[in-house]
Amino acid sequence: MPKNLVPPSTRIATSVEDYVQESKAERTRAAYQRDWKIFSEWCTVNGREALPASPETVALYLTDMAAVLKPITLGRRLASISVMHQNEQHASPTGNIIVRNTLTGIKRHYGTAQTRKAPIRAPQLRRAVDAMPDDMRGLRDKAILLVGYIGALRRSEVVAIDFEDIVFVDQGMKLTVRRSKTDQQGRGVAMGIGYGEQASTCPVRALRAWIEAAGITSGPVFRPVNRAGIVKPTRLDDKEVALIIKDIADKIGINPDTVSGHSLRAGFITDQYSAGTAEAIIMDRSRHKSHAVMSNYRREASLFAFNYTGVAGL
Repeated sequence: MPKNLVPPSTRIATSVEDYVQESKAERTRAAYQRDWKIFSEWCTVNGREALPASPETVALYLTDMAAVLKPITLGRRLASISVMHQNEQHASPTGNIIVRNTLTGIKRHYGTAQTRKAPIRAPQLRRAVDAMPDDMRGLRDKAILLVGYIGALRRSEVVAIDFEDIVFVDQGMKLTVRRSKTDQQGRGVAMGIGYGEQASTCPVRALRAWIEAAGITSGPVFRPVNRAGIVKPTRLDDKEVALIIKDIADKIGINPDTVSGHSLRAGFITDQYSAGTAEAIIMDRSRHKSHAVMSNYRREASLFAFNYTGVAGL
């Protein structure tokens, strides 16, 4: 066989390895790698074997981490340990009764309630938009907030928008979300975003104004803007979306610590429930698959639906 030719079996094996890597989203793979590094280092410090790890080792690790990590994070750490063992063709220790009982005991002791970030509701969003400067960064951030809200987009989906994903039409615009948390295979979904009743809070007009001002004709729509107002050609990092939300929250009197990149999406869903929109329609926009997940939004939307204090005559 010529030296420059790779044997078919080697090519196939390489392709299999590549596809296995692609079976998980890049962010998920990165999280697994971080978790595994922490577990491996813990094993080294404590004189334990990381791969393959015994159920007793994993149980001790959970016990050691219980005081500083939430149960939901411990669950993810277990998933990372399991994946690494499976990738290396070892039996996973995480399903052992010792490990499962240890995690159950930790949950009972510390509780499993999650600290949820507050939604950005429509009235707050209007105040946020009014507070934005009329410069390049202000134009960009306004478009991010309005499009992120009305599209019920995750922050990763916001920054992933390309010029080619947008089509302006008479009714507003068509936006294609190429890939999302619930669409890892990249089938994509198109959504219609109509014109707003108020020009100042219209997501379609805001996005068009940003695109035209930035001179964007292809590639990433949301890009870094330096202090001189120069738009860079690279894609904005999704962490910047969370920082933008925290910054504007501070300006309109909301504690920045209570909001996150998820607050726009949560605000849209909560507002739609409050307005009486059918759950099926909300889930179509938010691309949720589970009705159980929506229960938290329903509860948030109905917190003040009935005035118990007033009925009691207090």
